[in-house]
Amino acid sequence: MDITLTASDGHPFTAYLCGPEDARTGIVVLPEIFGINAHIRQMADRFAAQGYRVICPSLFDRADDGEPGLQLGYDPMGRDQGLALRKAISDEGALLDIEAAAAALNGQTTRLVTGYCWGGYLSWRAACLSDTFAAASCWYGGGIARHCHDTPRIPVQMHFGGQDSSIPMADIQIIQAAQPGLPIHVYPEAGHAFGREGTAVHHPASAALAWERTLAFFADAHA
Repeated sequence: MDITLTASDGHPFTAYLCGPEDARTGIVVLPEIFGINAHIRQMADRFAAQGYRVICPSLFDRADDGEPGLQLGYDPMGRDQGLALRKAISDEGALLDIEAAAAALNGQTTRLVTGYCWGGYLSWRAACLSDTFAAASCWYGGGIARHCHDTPRIPVQMHFGGQDSSIPMADIQIIQAAQPGLPIHVYPEAGHAFGREGTAVHHPASAALAWERTLAFFADAHA
């Protein structure tokens, strides 16, 4: 269901909430640059089916012209609108919304964070700047290389496509060199957004393996 939350600076925003209320562990799922659309809700529902309480904040709401709960398609118009909105939102503002989303998981004793594309990047930022989460799984987070020397406060794993034209192998190698202790998984045959089912970029084998690794990593975090 969709709910309305308020960040610590007074900003109201929409979030998608699912999963059992009595779950011991909650997950904040962070979107791509296409908002909390059907794919992100599907990923939330998949985590919920594993017994997690899950929330997806609509980070685009923070933009001046952001439509509450915006859901964009993967056509050029949706991509361009998403890129413009993403540029209008600071990491600091997004992190306030992420913290508010995590606080809404008030029935859960452990909170985790994951995300895709922009959400993967923000998962890394949250891992380094927040004390709220127990672990983070970052899927093809563009921009992580710019902050690769930050120090994570929690266990983190990352997933990248070896054929990702927007995150070159040189960037992945920079991250690996800066964070030698992190499990950074590269899927040689996958491109960007390889976990996005129902689209041409989906790489089923890589997505399935990344999903299994994410579940196992999160299971260890709240064992």
